[in-house]
Amino acid sequence: MMKTLFLHPPSFDGFDGGAGSRYQARREIRSFWYPTWLAQPAALVPGSRLVDAPPARLRLEQVLPLARDYELAVLHTSTPSFASDVRVAEALKDENPQLKIGFVGAKVAVEPDASLKASAALDFVAREEFDFTIREVAEERRFASIEGLSFRNPGGVIVHNAARPVLEDMDRLPFVTEVYKRDLDVDNYFIGYLKHPYLSLYTGRGCRSKCTFCLWPQTVGGHRYRVRSVGHVIDEIKLARQYFPQVKEFFFDDDTFTDDRPRAEAIARELGKLGVTWSCNAKANVPRPTLEVLRDNGLRLLLVGYETGNQQILNNIKKGMRIDIARRFTKDCHDLGITIHGTFILGLPGETKETIEETIRFAAEINPHTIQVSLAAPYPGTYLHREAVENGWLDLAHAELVDEHGVQIAPLHYPHLSHQEIFDSVETFYKSFYFRPRKIGAIVGEMVRDPDMMKRRLREGVEFFEFLKERKTAVAS
Repeated sequence: MMKTLFLHPPSFDGFDGGAGSRYQARREIRSFWYPTWLAQPAALVPGSRLVDAPPARLRLEQVLPLARDYELAVLHTSTPSFASDVRVAEALKDENPQLKIGFVGAKVAVEPDASLKASAALDFVAREEFDFTIREVAEERRFASIEGLSFRNPGGVIVHNAARPVLEDMDRLPFVTEVYKRDLDVDNYFIGYLKHPYLSLYTGRGCRSKCTFCLWPQTVGGHRYRVRSVGHVIDEIKLARQYFPQVKEFFFDDDTFTDDRPRAEAIARELGKLGVTWSCNAKANVPRPTLEVLRDNGLRLLLVGYETGNQQILNNIKKGMRIDIARRFTKDCHDLGITIHGTFILGLPGETKETIEETIRFAAEINPHTIQVSLAAPYPGTYLHREAVENGWLDLAHAELVDEHGVQIAPLHYPHLSHQEIFDSVETFYKSFYFRPRKIGAIVGEMVRDPDMMKRRLREGVEFFEFLKERKTAVAS
């Protein structure tokens, strides 16, 4: 077995590029998702090490000496961070010319040829679900025999092996919490709407929804929800509680944990017996009886992708959601005391100045506890990317999706709506939502009741305004 380093490379300061992050970019408030997609193959390779540089605040010069201690380095990359990650790979190769270097992630899954051509420092990329592909590389099998691998042969020719079949038995995957315990500091991971410290993991892969913008189902996970058994999930939670007694909340990072409602209820009932506080991703269509079961068994928060308040845009992006159902779902959550972190996207196909205003009004009306406002990001491999290229909506000069500071930009534009108008609407959205008397009163009340929350919200407020200032500076430059 090769001595293997799994590396989430150093990047922009505060850059959240972990595979749990839906949009790889700097955040309004410093936040970091766990590098679960790297931890999973690391759990399959004995003696490996996982280094997550951004949350550990490790710079390139601190990471480079590691190159001399390993035979194989596996780096997770993304479209926004790819150019930076290539520079890291080249520096590692300069430090140890014998080091084999491979990239994983959605970016190389859909563009393996271009990725390998980007630098001679890359020996291979692993496509699709890469867990067992990487294990076989670490076992020193011949590259030509490994499914799901693209590589440069001794003659310099790029070879793409047959695709690796989708993993059906998810219980074959070992617990990522073993790697978290061995290599990570849970206190380094912050998400503004989750209790700190939190811990996240996957109970399944794939998503039944067909959202045109969503990266993971269209590139790696697929549209079938393949799941771990209830017992397998609960055993990992029990282990995680032993390893991390300080963790205050567990987050299930499945694309849509509530896709399989009977299973979600079954897991909830087992979590209830453990007295665990937990949260998950959900679609805004979960019926009240299911919400009641989840709430009664420890559910605290749902992360809900509303995206927009305009029904036609929802239809355009194939969200499979109705505004009236979303309103009813949100009211049910409010009635039941379930907190909602709502996410919205500006600049999707069909967007106008009027629909942006409609979405801002919708968000204020349904009033989730907190919100995240993102810019439409046409990642390669998604239907949205193909649609944008075909219609001339994508500014190819900004196809990397972030600027030189790691701040998310607005790469899409329309004849009636410019990049700048879409970009500026994010700040308008945040201010309109949070600076309402009703919301200010709720935040102040929350802070008064909880001194620790007060410190956290004040810190986040400072970070938010500093981010907006840097955002304006980045645009001006």
